Amino acid sequence: MNYRIIDANINRVNEGLRCIEEYTRFVLNNKDLTSRLKNIRHEISIYFDDKYENLIKSRDTVNDIGVDIKNISKENNKSSVIRANLKRIEEGLRVLSEYAGLDDKYRYQIYTIEKEISEIVSMEKHTNIKKALLKNRNIYLITSSDSFKNDDDFLDKVAQILKAGVNIVQLREKNKSASEIIKLGYAIRQLCSIYNALFIVNDRVDIAKILDADGVHLGQDDISIEDARKILGEDKIIGISTHKPQDAIEAKNSGADYIGVGPVFKTPTKPNTIPVGLEYVKWVRENIDIPFYAIGSIDTNNVNNVVSSGAENIAVIRALMNSNNPSDTVKKFMEVLKNGK
Repeated sequence: MNYRIIDANINRVNEGLRCIEEYTRFVLNNKDLTSRLKNIRHEISIYFDDKYENLIKSRDTVNDIGVDIKNISKENNKSSVIRANLKRIEEGLRVLSEYAGLDDKYRYQIYTIEKEISEIVSMEKHTNIKKALLKNRNIYLITSSDSFKNDDDFLDKVAQILKAGVNIVQLREKNKSASEIIKLGYAIRQLCSIYNALFIVNDRVDIAKILDADGVHLGQDDISIEDARKILGEDKIIGISTHKPQDAIEAKNSGADYIGVGPVFKTPTKPNTIPVGLEYVKWVRENIDIPFYAIGSIDTNNVNNVVSSGAENIAVIRALMNSNNPSDTVKKFMEVLKNGK
């Protein structure tokens, strides 16, 4: 048994494990990963405990020719450091398996942990991007073409609203066929591109994917956020309507990028739904730390109350779609949202 090889690789594995363990503990705040890494480190230590004296005696750092071989790799960011240490652990475990008969299960466990860390970091990266995309998009237009004579008039109104400064639009058409929604969607996506607005599709994840929309907005009875992500990918925005605290908590825990909060007031859009009132708006502001949009018959006459209750963002349909002067309406909304009262 070559104790020098074993000693060097035990040290290599333990150093790498400690580095990753500190990352999962203090950066990711992930108790499960931290515990698993700690257990691996302890089990390996126990496995070689009876060989400790021989390992120490074999150590010869002074005459080790590898000490003077420079490492050409310069790890200078979080991702590269984590990746390098994971590979160091895996390589060390393979050596210990070959030279000391260490069970391969530890190497396979690290492979799994590496994948989990990668997925968490990827999620974190995408989440930060989406938070940046949603930032300062305070007025959210939800479309309805029902009151328009034709699609051209409808699209002209959407263009007016976008020109006025609204920069997030949801295509919500309950009374059109899928093919009609897709046709309108291509046109609205183009308008959103012109005015640098986010384009969201209501309910239909399939149509959102076809249109390559920026995201989808789900209802409580639609497919889950998890399933929507499987279809659309991590980089797409997923929002969901909520009507009570439990809805909001579940949405946040499921990875929603934002939530709708409402209907705040009674609305003809959902005539059978009891309004949640301003108290729910207050509760969300105090308890949920992802963006939220208050919705439900919000107009220039009551928006002060909604904002005073804690809403920084609003979603509107009729107040903009039926406005004779969208520019003036958007301006009034913006003034209230900016002043916070």
